[in-house]
Amino acid sequence: MKSLSLWLAVAVTSLIWNVSPLSAEELTCFELRTYHPNEGKLEALHSRFRDHTVGLFDKHGMTQLAYWVPVENRENVLVYLLGYPNKAARETAWKAFRSDPDWQKAYKASTADGKLVNHVDSVFLHLTDYSPKPPIPASDTARLFEMRQYTCNPDKLENLDARFRDHTIDLFEKHGLTNLLYFHLDDGQEGSENTLLYFLAHASDESKAAGFKAFSQDPEWKAARDASEAGGKILVKQGVQSTPLKATDYSPVK
Repeated sequence: MKSLSLWLAVAVTSLIWNVSPLSAEELTCFELRTYHPNEGKLEALHSRFRDHTVGLFDKHGMTQLAYWVPVENRENVLVYLLGYPNKAARETAWKAFRSDPDWQKAYKASTADGKLVNHVDSVFLHLTDYSPKPPIPASDTARLFEMRQYTCNPDKLENLDARFRDHTIDLFEKHGLTNLLYFHLDDGQEGSENTLLYFLAHASDESKAAGFKAFSQDPEWKAARDASEAGGKILVKQGVQSTPLKATDYSPVK
């Protein structure tokens, strides 16, 4: 009976997500949160999200875009992405969430044997002008997700944006690399002047490898790359970081 109740709770959450998310125009503030659990606490953290946090986030107006863990989760982290109408709405939602008696009860019960989370990294983001709009498209089959972070040389972020806007986005799609969301970091954060952070989806690790190989060999890409770097390299040395991700069982998208 407990498993049936859990299944129904997840199904209702999924139904709400698919029927009544905020429109793309209403989401202007995004937050990428990375939880670093204490040793041996990752599964308990998943249980708390699955059984309590996801429903309470929805209750308090937080748009849940995705929950992931790295494929090779050496640091045993949980990564997830939220959206809000604006920064003020974010502060209001989190205040209401933290003061909710249901959350306080769940938190107390889940930490009876010690705190689950050591620390949380939070990064505030906004969509680039060429990014697809949320929510992340659903899929009937499980996908491999990828978080990619590009670090530019000084004053080269606009050049990188132009290359993505005019060439890369379309070439990714041409070669089977599914564009999801593209972000800049909000001002005032480390890396905000030279960082592009974006997410892709792949049918499999093999399709990812094949897609990037075809992309890298495409004459149109080579011409666009060379033209965009006529005035100097856009990215710093080793300026691309890639993190393969898989969705958790309670993520709104798989």
